[in-house]
Amino acid sequence: MRYLLIPVKDLQQAKQRLAGVMNGAARMALATRMMERTLATAAQCQQADRVAVVTCYAPAVALATRLGLEVILEQQQISESASVDFGTQEAIGRGATAVLRLPIDLPMLTAADIDSVFAADDGQPVVILVPSRDGTGTNAILRRPPDIFPSQFGPGSFARHLAAARAAGISWRILENPRIALDLDDPDDLAICRQAGLF
Repeated sequence: MRYLLIPVKDLQQAKQRLAGVMNGAARMALATRMMERTLATAAQCQQADRVAVVTCYAPAVALATRLGLEVILEQQQISESASVDFGTQEAIGRGATAVLRLPIDLPMLTAADIDSVFAADDGQPVVILVPSRDGTGTNAILRRPPDIFPSQFGPGSFARHLAAARAAGISWRILENPRIALDLDDPDDLAICRQAGLF
């Protein structure tokens, strides 16, 4: 069973790297719009057997419920990695044999992009990685089995996840996808999105 896992943190302090160009209310509004867009997009993908939102943020719970998505409720939010690993264990308990993690801040993401990652999963043990635009972050990761190694998100995560896959002796693949690669974090990303007419 293929799970799509989307962690959502409390958005009240979201996007601090945009503080120089947007005030707190604008940053929260932007993060909320991306959450809404990403979850709606995820609900449309065809290759995921189930889509689950990992969160303890009440607006995310309400939105996921409204869209018919599963909710994996956290008691606390420690880090992206902790949320993904907690959600993964819960998904395994619900029957997951492969888990794809996506963040909410992919403003160009389409349902076809999500399906393309699942399409690279042939049912054999594998790690599929989609790097960030600068090549250092992990914007998507599919693991089969889901808990083959712990998550290591943050700066330089792509190299760490690739090294973990190699150390685990599991097959790995790198997919290049420009829409998944663009995560909206800093003013340069925001400028690209505005040029594309997104925000």
